[in-house]
Amino acid sequence: MEQRTLGSQGLRVSALGLGCMGMTFAYGGQDDTESRATIERALELGVTFLDTADMYGPHTNEELLGSVLSGLSSQRDEVTLATKFGNEIGADGKGTGRVNGRPDYLRGQIDGSLRRLGTDHVDLYYQHRVDPEVPIEETWGALGELVDAGKVRYLGISEAAPETIRRAHATAPISAVQTEYSLFTRDVEDDGVLATCRELGIGFVPYSPIGRGFLSGTIRSTDDLPEGDWRRNSPRFQGEALQANLRVLDEVNALAERKGVSPTQLALAWVLAQGDDIVPIPGTKRRRYLEENAGAVDVHLSAEELGAIEEVAPVGVASGERYPAAAMGMLRR
Repeated sequence: MEQRTLGSQGLRVSALGLGCMGMTFAYGGQDDTESRATIERALELGVTFLDTADMYGPHTNEELLGSVLSGLSSQRDEVTLATKFGNEIGADGKGTGRVNGRPDYLRGQIDGSLRRLGTDHVDLYYQHRVDPEVPIEETWGALGELVDAGKVRYLGISEAAPETIRRAHATAPISAVQTEYSLFTRDVEDDGVLATCRELGIGFVPYSPIGRGFLSGTIRSTDDLPEGDWRRNSPRFQGEALQANLRVLDEVNALAERKGVSPTQLALAWVLAQGDDIVPIPGTKRRRYLEENAGAVDVHLSAEELGAIEEVAPVGVASGERYPAAAMGMLRR
């Protein structure tokens, strides 16, 4: 698979990554056997950029990934392993609902992640959310020390405001900013985040590049979502917002049909076409969806096709916030 560069520090990754969160967290239903097979198939396809976080579970996602990689120790150097800290996990192993960016906290979290992942280093370590109570320079000073210690090779930050990105990058170099980005979520194009990344030479990693599965065209109502799936409470999947979004989706589906690709592949090809400094990490826990996603790398969109997509899905097209109110308050700090 094609490789892309994230940032200016030398991080090279597969052009498409694999978001592992849904394998154990947030989307309902868990099949560890299929998830393991999906990770193994990803590596066979050259999708070697694997994304997880200590909060996914908590802990169970890293443990799952570690269990797979332990049987593939000879391939460790071929895998780019990304994990995150910052959504606070208490002593009882449960999320507290707070964000913690204190240096002593993150030092403990990286050691736990390394243990669960069964490795001596993480290739890319993200601050998952920004703690407004801790100066970003304190957090990033400690992260720079982790790089010096060899526990982390490259650093990233997720859902941060442009000024926070600048301050963090001035303290210790950022290789990647991770933020939601898709045809339905294009905030970074007009809130300064993407422009700041490009000005500073930082790579951009879109999560949920298929609009949390909505752009696959398979979700028409909340009844299509499994029990325990957090999207049942997502504003974009509710009532009038859902109906408005479905009307846009139908137009996207028509463009995909005209192109002869799946709606998922069209959505991913659009993200990939936004720049060589962009590496999306679509999540899945099933091999068949992984293979469909990987096929998007070979879908090339002409200027005319990109223009047609822009017409039906411009910036701000989605109805409803992308998170419930409490979670929205933790973004762009």
